[in-house]
Amino acid sequence: MKLNNVNHIAVIASDIERSIAFYVDVLGFTIIRKVYREERDSWKVDLALNGDYLIELFTFPDAPQRPSYPEALGLRHLAFTVTDIEACISELRSKGVETEYIRIDSFTGCKCVFFADPDGLPVELVEIKKYD
Repeated sequence: MKLNNVNHIAVIASDIERSIAFYVDVLGFTIIRKVYREERDSWKVDLALNGDYLIELFTFPDAPQRPSYPEALGLRHLAFTVTDIEACISELRSKGVETEYIRIDSFTGCKCVFFADPDGLPVELVEIKKYD
């Protein structure tokens, strides 16, 4: 089997408008489509990053809370590549998003920082170290 790429990541949100505001207004995604599925009492919002479909936001009635910290089995976090991590941290903080401190990956030497989406899903920014 040959996989070509990641098609999308599905995220279940407790409040669709709050999550849309986070992913669109804070992280810079764009909405491709927003659909209410009456038979499931569920919203589905498709989001793109730089024109590429990447995230599906869902709501479901009575969805259980996600265990996050300490580390739980399953999806650990979403990670996005950035060019200037300090500028990104400043922008996140100016929009009211709390971030952890900058870490240096001991294997790659890359800078990274973690913060959470509105439902506590960990999100990571990684500044890729350029090698000459």
